[in-house]
Amino acid sequence: MKFDIVAKDSNARAGVIQTAHSTIQTPVFMPVGTVGAVKSLDALDMKETLNANIILANTYHMYLRPGSKIVKEFGGLHGFTKFDRSFLTDSGGFQAFSLRSNTKNDDGGIKFKSHIDGSMHYFTPKSVLDTQYDFGSDIMMILDDLVALPADKKRVELSLHRTIKWAKEAIDYHKFKQSQGIGVNQNIFGIIQGGTDYEARKKCAIEISQMDFDGLAIGGLSVGESNQEMYDTVEAVMPFIDKNRPRYLMGVGTPEDLVENVERGVDMFDCVMPTRNARNGTLFTSFGKINIKSAKFINDHMPIDPECQCYTCKNYSRGYLNHLFKARELTFFRLASLHNLHYYLNLMKEIRESIIKGEFTKFKIKFYAKRNIQK
Repeated sequence: MKFDIVAKDSNARAGVIQTAHSTIQTPVFMPVGTVGAVKSLDALDMKETLNANIILANTYHMYLRPGSKIVKEFGGLHGFTKFDRSFLTDSGGFQAFSLRSNTKNDDGGIKFKSHIDGSMHYFTPKSVLDTQYDFGSDIMMILDDLVALPADKKRVELSLHRTIKWAKEAIDYHKFKQSQGIGVNQNIFGIIQGGTDYEARKKCAIEISQMDFDGLAIGGLSVGESNQEMYDTVEAVMPFIDKNRPRYLMGVGTPEDLVENVERGVDMFDCVMPTRNARNGTLFTSFGKINIKSAKFINDHMPIDPECQCYTCKNYSRGYLNHLFKARELTFFRLASLHNLHYYLNLMKEIRESIIKGEFTKFKIKFYAKRNIQK
C-alpha cells in the first residue's frame, strides 16, 4: 500500500491511498457491507452508480457464514462479491463487544458464542488474520480489546495491556506470513484504544505507532461518550499518531462527526448510519435530515434534496419515496440507500476539494450554516 498526502489545511489532510485493487482519495467514507454486501445494493451499484473505491466487510459475520474457506474458494471477497475494488475487513472485535453477553475476553483473545447456532469460537490475534488472509482483503484490522464508555481506570488499563500485546503478536505474525508468500498484497492497521483517558490514549498511540503497521486506527469511540468527548479525545491523541500513515476513526458517524474529525486530521471513516437510517426512512440532505414517512411529503414533487445529483434525486420524488416506504416496497431500501451513501461520499469529495483549495474553514462554516447550527 502506498499513501501520499497531497494537501493540508491546518490539520485537515487530503491524500491518496493506493492498494492492489484501487486508488482511494482521502478523506474517505467507507460504506459498510457487513456480510459481503452493502444492504440492498450490489457491486454494480457500488461501482457504477456510487463510484465507491473501498467498502468494509465484517470478519465476525463472514467467518460464521459462509466461512472463510468458502470465500477463499470463490477468489476471496473480490471474486465472491464481484466488487473488484478495495475491501477493508475488521477483526470481529467490535461484534464481540456489541454481543458481549455471549463473549468472554482473556489475555489470549475473545471467546464467543455464535448468534446463529450457539456454537463456541475463539478469536486470537493470529486466527483473525488467518481468516482475513482467506478473504484477501486489502486492509486487515487487528484484534483489539474494546470497552464501553464510561469505563473505570482499571478496565481501561486492562484494555491497553491486551490491545498492545495483541498488536505485537499480530504484526509479528503478519510479517512471518508475508515471508512465506501469504498476504503479500494485504495491509494491516493497528488500533489505538484508551477510552477518553488522555494518558491511556497517549501511551497506546505511541506504542502502536512504533510498530510497523501500514495504517493506524482510533478505536473505542462512539460507544457511549458524548460527541464533544469524542472530538476532544481525537484531538488530544493526534499528536502521538504517526502523520505519515493513514489515520482511521472506526465506526463514526454522522455528517457532523465526519467534518469535525477531518478537521482534527482523520483520513478514513466507516459507519452503518447512512444505510441503516435509509431503511428507517431518515434521509440526509445538505440542509439536515428529513423523515420521508412524514405525511407532509405525500404530494411533494421535489427530489429528496434539490442540490443532490444522485440517481434517486435525479429520477424520483419525495412523494413517490413516501409511498414506497409506507407500502414497505423493497425498492425503497435501494433508492434510499443510494441517496444516503451518495450524500456521504459526495460530502467527503467536497471536503477534499476544500482542503486542496485551502478553504476547509470556509466549507465548514457553510456546512453548518445550511443546517442553522452554530459552531
